[in-house]
Amino acid sequence: MVAFSVWGEHARLTMKLITTASIVAVLVVSTLVIVSCNKEKAAIDSQAEATKDAIDDEKRAVNSAAASATQQTDANAAVDKANIEAAKEIAQAQLDADKKKADAEAAAAKAKIDATAK
Repeated sequence: MVAFSVWGEHARLTMKLITTASIVAVLVVSTLVIVSCNKEKAAIDSQAEATKDAIDDEKRAVNSAAASATQQTDANAAVDKANIEAAKEIAQAQLDADKKKADAEAAAAKAKIDATAK
């Protein structure tokens, strides 16, 4: 009977060892799954952050380009306005010259009439 009780004790210890090993294996696998999931989540977060940073960089570039285009448009508008003002001044000077010429021609015609009338 002693052998039987030793065999029973051996079986009980073997079962306890198998159960403990199974629990440890389940814990190890669970830990690996959790760590793997955390790494995947961290990679997803990192990718999302990189995407946001790239979008922010693109927004800054668009804003900079818009500001530059606005400045160039303002400069072009100032040049166009100056050209319009210059053309207006030239046209007015020509009209003033034409008016003086008409006055001079009228005065010459009057002087001619006065000279022939005397």
